[in-house]
Amino acid sequence: MEAEPLLVERKRNVVTLILNRPEKKNSLSPELVKNLLQTLEELSADDSIRVVVIRGAGKKAFCAGYDIRALPTGPSNDVREKLKTLNPIELLFKAVVSYPYPTIAMINGATFGAGCELAVCCDISIGADDISIGMPPARLGLVYPLSGLQRFIQTIGFRNTREMFFTGRTYRGERLKEIGLLNYVVPSDELESFTYHMAEEIAANAPLALKGTKRILNLLLPPAPLDKENLMEAESISEAAFLSEDLQEGQLAFIEKRKPKFKGR
Repeated sequence: MEAEPLLVERKRNVVTLILNRPEKKNSLSPELVKNLLQTLEELSADDSIRVVVIRGAGKKAFCAGYDIRALPTGPSNDVREKLKTLNPIELLFKAVVSYPYPTIAMINGATFGAGCELAVCCDISIGADDISIGMPPARLGLVYPLSGLQRFIQTIGFRNTREMFFTGRTYRGERLKEIGLLNYVVPSDELESFTYHMAEEIAANAPLALKGTKRILNLLLPPAPLDKENLMEAESISEAAFLSEDLQEGQLAFIEKRKPKFKGR
C-alpha cells in the first residue's frame, strides 16, 4: 500500500505538514499539491491553529521541486491547456502566502525549484547548516512564471533574484542567510528544536495580533507593475519556453543525469 503523500501532525496550537515522498525527495506530485491545498483550506478555518510548519519527510530533502516527470511538454494547439497542469501549484503558493496565521518552512534537506518557492512563500524559513537550495529553471530550459519571480524579488531582492535565476547555482551554508533565503541557519541536530521553539513562541502570542499583522503585511505586498500588454508578453515568453525543444532536452537530460545540449529553440 502506497504511503500518504502528506502527513499532518498537531501539537497544541502548532500544526506540521510533512511532505511524505522521501523516495522522490519529497517532490510535488499533482496528488500532493491537491492534498496540501485541501488541508490548508481546512486549517485556515480553525482559529485555534496559530502556526503551520512545513517540512519534508526524512533527512535528505525538504522538497526537490515539482515532479519533472509529471510536467507535460511537446507540440500542442492549445498551450494554455498544458499550462493548466501547473495552475494548482500557483494556487498552492497563494494559499501558503495568504494563510491567515504565520507559516514556517523547516528546511531539513535539499530544496530546489518549486520547493524553493514553497519555502519563499512561508513567513519564516529556518534551515539546517548542511542543506542545499537552488533554482534550476535555466538549466532545464524553462522560463519561470512572472508570479514566481515576483515572490523571489520580494524576498531576496532584484540583484539576488537575477543571480539565482541566471546562474542556476546551488547555494549552501551562510550564503543562504546572506541573500535572504533563510532567516536562520542552525546545526542540523538542532533544527527541529529551534524551529518548534520559535513556533511555540509565536503561537503563544495574541491570535488577533498574529492574524491582523499577517493580513496587513500581505496587503503591503506590491503587485507586479505591469499593464495588460506587458503582462501578455510575459505570459507568451513563458508559454514559448514551455513548448520549446530546449525544455524537452532539459527534462530528458535531467532524467538521464547528463548535461543538456540546448539549441535555443
